[in-house]
This record gives sequence, structure tokens and C-alpha cells, in this order.
Amino acid sequence: QRLLLMGRIVIIGGGAIGLAIGWRLQQAGVQTVLFDRREAGRASSWLSAGMLAPDTERGFEDEALYHLGRESLRRWPSFVAALEAASGLGVDYRTGGTLHVADDRDAAEALRRHFAFQREQGLDVQWLTGAEARDMEPFLAPRLPGAVYASSDHQVDNRLLVEALITAYQKAGGTLREHTPVEAIEPGEPAAIRVDGERVEARHVIVAAGAWSRQSGGLVPNLRPPVRPIKGQMLQLKMQAPFDLQHVVWGRDAYLAPKSNGRLLVGATVEEMGFDTSVTAGGLYSILEAAWRIVPGIYDLEVTETWAGLRPGSRDNDPLLGDAGKPGVVYATGHYRNGILLAPITATLIGDWVADQRASPLLPAFSWE
Repeated sequence: QRLLLMGRIVIIGGGAIGLAIGWRLQQAGVQTVLFDRREAGRASSWLSAGMLAPDTERGFEDEALYHLGRESLRRWPSFVAALEAASGLGVDYRTGGTLHVADDRDAAEALRRHFAFQREQGLDVQWLTGAEARDMEPFLAPRLPGAVYASSDHQVDNRLLVEALITAYQKAGGTLREHTPVEAIEPGEPAAIRVDGERVEARHVIVAAGAWSRQSGGLVPNLRPPVRPIKGQMLQLKMQAPFDLQHVVWGRDAYLAPKSNGRLLVGATVEEMGFDTSVTAGGLYSILEAAWRIVPGIYDLEVTETWAGLRPGSRDNDPLLGDAGKPGVVYATGHYRNGILLAPITATLIGDWVADQRASPLLPAFSWE
């Protein structure tokens, strides 16, 4: 069988990236069909923490990735306004900033070096003494030696986000085919995929399947996106009065991200374990112990959920964006820890590219080559 969708765009992967691209294209009048191997939005995007923190995560390298993240964060307020209006759903977008805390003297010295680098780069960050940090966030541990406050960092409820994206995408006329794994990608003019015994042809095939982006056949080995799964174990606590953490808190080995509905997300391990999604005692212990050191009030909170998600990491853990080097195939994958943060900018860059071949100067740094 042969199903011709010329003029349409096929998107493989229904996480935040694939849905945001699909919604963007539908808004531009480009018809899309999105295929997800399981239920849309329920893989990495559902299992993340929704932190939008390029300033806190700014490392000594990856300048191009940092600027991409900052540009995406700049777009987040308008992205949220449009998404909530289109879907009729809230996404709990919060702008309270991030507290990056040190839990001992060694950690404080490392944090001071990082803070000095951030200031040299012109970031809007502030050094706080332990007492000043506790004035801002009373649930911090009493003897923390210092913290860095990044007021420009934001966060969103990742699960509300994907639900809103699914609704907005379908309301805009997008076609969502869940529980439909793609068997093969066939580059060409037109490009095509094989799914459920059908050959589905389209103007472009966008590979946005996260950690599963190498799993579809068809592409020759050296043109499959070099993306691997990176396991991250997390858990969810239920905040109950008087405990009421207000800020995202980062430590050396764990972070805590509170949501307005009472969810408190604690994560995350970083494990090269292939597609293993088992939750282990050691993994949960390591993040709980690290989180307890910086926010001891979590000790009596109820654990309501545990999981292990799979981040899509490339060779350098930067995203792969744009032309895949074969006719009709486009990459939008490899976002590693930054899929939620980079959803607005990825949707814009890829949407502009496949809709009318407008290539942003931001794209070359993230070529698969």
C-alpha cells in the first residue's frame, strides 16, 4: 500500500520537541502528521523536571548551546501565552529563579569559581551568603555556606506542557497517530516512511524521536543520528504544609523543582545504561541523600512516584538540528537535558527550515556533521 501525503510533513516523535514543531507548522498553514511509537508526550518529556535554567547550567564550555538556550528562554513567555490561549490549558509557568547552593566548604569554593565565570560572561546572577539564601528560601539547610541566585531562570510543569501541546496541535488541525512505530525512513524526493505496512510519502520527514531516533531503519549507518539514551532516575514527593518550597534548588548532586499543584520533583542520576529504565535502590538513595543535605525538610514528605527516563544525548550532548544530509530528512533530536527549554527555539528553527528553507544562523553549530 502507498499513502501519498505530498505537501505534508511527517514528524517522528510526539514529545515536547515533535509536538512544538508540529504546532508551529500547523499555525503556518503546513499540514503535518505526527507518529509516536507509544502515547504522545509520555516518554522523556513526561519524565523530566521542566526546568528552564540556562544561566544556572551555564558551563565553562558549550557557548553555542548556552546562547541557543538563552534565545529559547527569551521566547518562552510569548510561547506560553500563545499555547495557553490555543489549548485553553494552563502550564504552570513560573519565573521565580533558581538557587544554586553549596552544601560544604569545598562545594562553596567550586561554586565561587563558577559564579565568577558567570559574572565574566555577563549573566544576571547574585552571590548570597547562607543566611541571605535562607531568607529567600527558608527550607534550605541551616548551615549552607553560600548560594548563587539566577533570577532569570524559569520553570514549567512539564506534564501540563505536553498535554497543552497535544491539545493545541490537534486543534490546529494536526494529525496524531499514537502507538504507531515507524519501521523505516526512506530519504528521497519525496521522502517517505514505512509504517503499518504503508509507504507514507511527504515533503519532509522530521526525526524528533529523542533517545529512539536511531531505531528506525532505512538510513544508512553513518547517517543515523548519533543519539544514545542516558538514564535519569527521579522521584516525586508530595508537598504538605508547612513545607512549601518556592524556588528550584540545585545542589552538587541533586535538584528539587516544586510545582504549584504540590508536586516536588527530585532528580536526577546520569547513567550510561542503554535503554534500561529500572529504578534502583542505589539511584534513589543517591539523589534523596543529596537533596536531603540541602533541603532537609523533605524527610517526612510522601513519595508518590518514582521513574527512570531516557535523555537523548548526542556525542557532545548538543542537539542535532536541520538537514540530515539525505534528501527530505531533517533532524530535531539529541536535546539531552534541554528538550523542554529548547522546544520554542527548535520549533522556530525547524519550522522555518522545512516550511520555506529559511536557515537561521543558529543552525550550523548544531549540524549532524
